[in-house]
Amino acid sequence: MDSATAELWTCRLGEVPWTEALALQETLRDKRQQDLIPDTLLLLEHPPTVTLGRRADESEIPAGRESLIASGISVHDADRGGRVTCHEKGQLVGYPIMRTDDVTAFVRSMENAVIASLAASGVSAGTREGLTGVWCEDRKIASIGIHVQKGVTTHGFAINCDNDLSTFQSVIPCGLPGVQMTSIELEGGQSGIACLRQRVGHEFAQEHGLRQRLVSPGRLGLGDTPIAAYSPCTEPVTA
Repeated sequence: MDSATAELWTCRLGEVPWTEALALQETLRDKRQQDLIPDTLLLLEHPPTVTLGRRADESEIPAGRESLIASGISVHDADRGGRVTCHEKGQLVGYPIMRTDDVTAFVRSMENAVIASLAASGVSAGTREGLTGVWCEDRKIASIGIHVQKGVTTHGFAINCDNDLSTFQSVIPCGLPGVQMTSIELEGGQSGIACLRQRVGHEFAQEHGLRQRLVSPGRLGLGDTPIAAYSPCTEPVTA
């Protein structure tokens, strides 16, 4: 595996239910811990889903879990850091399966890659002192939360692209009452998952000093996992 250590394997998947994506991450984490694969980034979407991180409280779902489930939103407890967050179609989710010995630095690297990707999409964004994630002034555009086991990460980041943000109305996002969520589309940027996923893969590899290599689910041993079927990005974006 030494010949691949300078690469970031990026796999562009389709819409994957949250529990299935978690199983994929755990499979890849085991492989990464054994050095059977290099650092890897999964890029995908989820159907409407709410997840509660390790610091989340049930009060952050005011109507209760059963109400969300009855409305078609799946709800799951997650072993990632952070509190409550939401996923829905039109939001790009990234799950890096990577080695790290510095969790804080790794989170900062994710924020930097997201900020650079948003800049390339025409959106000015940054961080806020004392808060994790990426913001457009006081509006949150990307959420971050990871888990590390034996030096390898799972979970990751979620960037609001052109989703309607309706799922966020059912919770207190990130445990911050009154926080306003935003998206690339609402901020007047160049929306569209196809181009955003290209930018994110490129910027994430750049941030870690790695060479990006696009791979199929089969190359990762993930079997019949759906590949992304988005319309191709027609803008001049580095692959």
